[in-house]
Amino acid sequence: MGFTAVHADWGRLDAPLDDLGCGRAWEDVHRIKGVRLACPECGGRVFARVSSRHARHFYHQERPDDCELANESAEHHLLKLELATAARAAGFRAELEVSSEKGNRRADVLVFDEQGRACMALEAQLSPMTPQEARMRTDRYAGEGVGVCWVGLQGRPWQRAVPSLRVDHPEDRGADWTVRHGMARYTWTPRTLTGKAGWTHITCPLGDAIRWILQGRVHPHTGPGGTVWWTANAYVQLAAARAQLEADTPCRGRPAGPFEGPGTSGGLAAAAEQRLQDALQQAQERQAEQERLAVFLEHAGIDARVWPAFAQLVRTASGKPAEYGGQSPAHGNGLLVYSRPRPGRAFRLAGVVCPDPQALARWPAELTILVPSQTWLARIQAAARTPLKVAVLNPTTKRCTFLRITAQPPDPTAPPESLRGR
Repeated sequence: MGFTAVHADWGRLDAPLDDLGCGRAWEDVHRIKGVRLACPECGGRVFARVSSRHARHFYHQERPDDCELANESAEHHLLKLELATAARAAGFRAELEVSSEKGNRRADVLVFDEQGRACMALEAQLSPMTPQEARMRTDRYAGEGVGVCWVGLQGRPWQRAVPSLRVDHPEDRGADWTVRHGMARYTWTPRTLTGKAGWTHITCPLGDAIRWILQGRVHPHTGPGGTVWWTANAYVQLAAARAQLEADTPCRGRPAGPFEGPGTSGGLAAAAEQRLQDALQQAQERQAEQERLAVFLEHAGIDARVWPAFAQLVRTASGKPAEYGGQSPAHGNGLLVYSRPRPGRAFRLAGVVCPDPQALARWPAELTILVPSQTWLARIQAAARTPLKVAVLNPTTKRCTFLRITAQPPDPTAPPESLRGR
């Protein structure tokens, strides 16, 4: 049985959705004679049915031996539905049983971003798979620009090699599926060299884990021994700070004591402790900034993980201190950037990051537009109606390019500005 079917006129049907994903009702296909539906996997005829657990699905008239959808287990069926439900509850469009254009893979659940681009595959993996095969399939998704999270019910060797979750099926109907392994936090108490520290796996509802993954609040992290799990950037930074403290302290068997003068082991330990506190404060400030800028980062399509590199490029390119304000509706919902020309002087508005190109009709000539990629540059160039100063600050290549863009002639086929939006 499966959750999807194909109708010759209506297209793809998704059983769990109220409108079946095509504007039709379940009553249009359930127990209706003459409606012909086909399996998207093998093309065989399927019919609509409701299971004893009240799950709507499609079943084959004649079960073929070589169709994965026809022969999947009830556990696999229910786990796929739970993953799709969790993704939709997090505010994302999610489709079940989506095949790639090349036909070389089929995602159990494929999640799309606001621009309609596939961004994450959620795979219910209950059949055997080697770690090598898991890495290969993960790399195949990555080559298409799609992340993947593998979800299983039992501990398997491949779970250490790729981003995954191990979950428990709820005992009671309607209860939450629970993540038992795959989500981790770093604990360090107290935060000294002798304090107990280490990675611990946490238990949480599956819906929470999927929401954190899709919202970018957690990311895959490779820990000691090469094991991969999901965690927040703040925990990775904390683990790095702990490792730095250990590396900077010459007497590792001795706790950091009072300052004993420069050059002594106690003095070095105290200096390392101070560097640790500074690093932790900076990490907390970066985390708070990213949380404050979450809406803007989504608007600009900037990965939160590369934002610190972009912010550093702004400071490096200008050679001046820089501070970030909020998104400005008057500047196309771009992020305001303030700089200080000389010490002791006040900060003043100097640039805007990723303004909406439609706002470029009357742009302040003294402001610089900052963008993180050639894609954004092309959008700005196509929409410019006044001369612009643009800086392309690529956080991946660490390169900065400054351009002056001339105004583009108006499109003679476009409606007058007074009529736009009507």
